Amino acid sequence: MYSRVYVYTDGGSRGNPGPAAIGVIVAEGGKILKEFGEYIGKATKNEAEYRAVIRGLETAGGFCRGEVVIVSDSELVVNQLRGLYRIRKSNLLRLFNLVRKREREFERVVYMHRRRQDPLLRRADMLVNLELNKRMSR
Repeated sequence: MYSRVYVYTDGGSRGNPGPAAIGVIVAEGGKILKEFGEYIGKATKNEAEYRAVIRGLETAGGFCRGEVVIVSDSELVVNQLRGLYRIRKSNLLRLFNLVRKREREFERVVYMHRRRQDPLLRRADMLVNLELNKRMSR
């Protein structure tokens, strides 16, 4: 078990709402511990971003119970989880509450907004698009 892990998350949809997927990378000290993309069905982009955070926290639990740093390019989701932005949509409030429930499994959860230029956020975005491409080509 690690005392701290970083979880890079991304969510996307083709249409709003539309077919959606998430990408999650768990890393420690620059080393990727686990990464995956997952198709989540029909969702909005913001729902997908929240679902990525939830799956990221679920996955981080297998590596850490201390501090989890969630890194996302979604300013909306990060600032809602930091308590800086209000949540106006009931679908996002439900997902927000699921995140809060998952947070209790750790000593501390920190949310960081970064631009997609971050290499691991770009990789998470790539995982989202790989999943969507697989679904759209069927």
